[in-house]
Amino acid sequence: MESSSIHPPLSNVQAEMLKLFSADVPEKQLLEIKNMIARYLLDKARDNADDSWDKKGYSDESLKKMLEE
Repeated sequence: MESSSIHPPLSNVQAEMLKLFSADVPEKQLLEIKNMIARYLLDKARDNADDSWDKKGYSDESLKKMLEE
């Protein structure tokens, strides 16, 4: 019995990554690219955390109080 599944089209990020990796990239460059992506995602996560922190009006003092509870 065949199992059929429908695959949605690639996202814009997936399409760009496929273009990049269709060329043979040396292992050292691949590691650099992975690190660049990881740094980018970390920066985005930090930005989101900072925005949430600011919207909730947290301060260093309020954090200390939360940790003491």
